[in-house]
Amino acid sequence: MFNNDFDKLDDYIKAHSEPENELLKELDRQTHLKILRPRMLSGHIQGRVLSMISNMINPQNILEIGTYTGYSTICLSEGLREGGRLITCDVNDEIETFTRSFLDRSQRANQIDYRIQDARELLKNNNIEFDLVFIDGDKRQYPEYYELVLPHVRQGGYLIADNILWSGKVIEDNDHPDEYTLGVLSFNEMVQNDNRVQNVIFPFRDGLMVIRKI
Repeated sequence: MFNNDFDKLDDYIKAHSEPENELLKELDRQTHLKILRPRMLSGHIQGRVLSMISNMINPQNILEIGTYTGYSTICLSEGLREGGRLITCDVNDEIETFTRSFLDRSQRANQIDYRIQDARELLKNNNIEFDLVFIDGDKRQYPEYYELVLPHVRQGGYLIADNILWSGKVIEDNDHPDEYTLGVLSFNEMVQNDNRVQNVIFPFRDGLMVIRKI
């Protein structure tokens, strides 16, 4: 297919998927207008996938590593049980006010615990058991995130890791990949060879690895 065909197909997919609500549309628009690297935002289709998975699991506790502007946070929160909680961690305090202004307006605002904190510190000092974890932080740290978080995931629980195709760099013939690419490559191999989990790659956007703890 030509680029024009892909654009038409993308439009068709969006037209035949659940639409974004007005808050998410506004968040998408304002992120692109005001925040650096807006491509980091999950966006319409990935957001609906995250919401669907969360609703399937109906989790009591969710951990998100990497909040950015909160789009994925809001989508993941849609599947929470009554009384459930989503902890979302990010180290970037420069956009905290922007992000919090949208999280506070979401339907599940009272269930979202937004922290400016390194998730690794949270995991080292907390015994919370999670039903669902979304990893979308520093790609260099993906292997460390995985090893730290897996013991906190209940048996039968799920992890989702974003950007695991890393703009195609995972298949480039490169003897000296950058440290971000190395982090993603190491993570993918670690998961693939881990007999504690089942895993599958969803090959849309920049790739999602969906992982189930056995």
